[in-house]
Amino acid sequence: MSQNLNFQIITFYEFKDLGDVENLQKLKEILKPAMIEHSILGTILLAGEGYNSTISGAPENMEKFVGILEETLDTKLKYKTSYFSEQPFKRAKVRVKKEIVTLKKPFEIESGIGTHVKPKDWNAIISDPETIVLDTRNAYEVELGTFQNAVNPNVGEFSKMPEFIKENLDPSKHKKVAMFCTGGIRCEKFAPFMKNLGFEKIFQLEGGILKYLEEIPDEENLWQGECFVFDERITVNRDTFHKTENDD
Repeated sequence: MSQNLNFQIITFYEFKDLGDVENLQKLKEILKPAMIEHSILGTILLAGEGYNSTISGAPENMEKFVGILEETLDTKLKYKTSYFSEQPFKRAKVRVKKEIVTLKKPFEIESGIGTHVKPKDWNAIISDPETIVLDTRNAYEVELGTFQNAVNPNVGEFSKMPEFIKENLDPSKHKKVAMFCTGGIRCEKFAPFMKNLGFEKIFQLEGGILKYLEEIPDEENLWQGECFVFDERITVNRDTFHKTENDD
């Protein structure tokens, strides 16, 4: 890590039962003061279905806070890491919501088992001419970058995706659908939703665009453009994940 990249940014989520609103409030009352104590900024979303977050802080503080998160949420955190020269967030926020990503449709998380594709296997999946490559992000995100040949649903919010599918895709005709999003969480909901609609073969990019950019080298990379992120950086690219001590 280059010396001027002082802030570690981690993104993580998990679908798990966090209990009722009362319990969610208790979790908030633990995590919010801990964020302040360790100078961690960003947002943690809590809902009965799980948690979703992007936060940033000095690496030594982040290590301590990750321990607090794991103890509080009773989990082993799986997160994606990048670094930035400045603090990309302005406030420390913990919010209790109905959903950690808003689909407004019922889904069964178990239906998504077996649909995950590792970044190293993603290129082969989306290079298949019989595969529909579906970008599940909002239109303004897609405009900045996407995978080659990906379908842009041109929606303003994720909850509009079911309507797009109903009008444009047919399980009897479109046998293979590969979907992706920024960090993977939208696909965690949408892959099982699509399976429940009767689509035969559904693939979701495990870890999302961020994990793909982190793991896939330039000479194999099929990503085109920038990836929108919800912080002061606005966008990231592969360089975000691969800076070295010799970089300016």
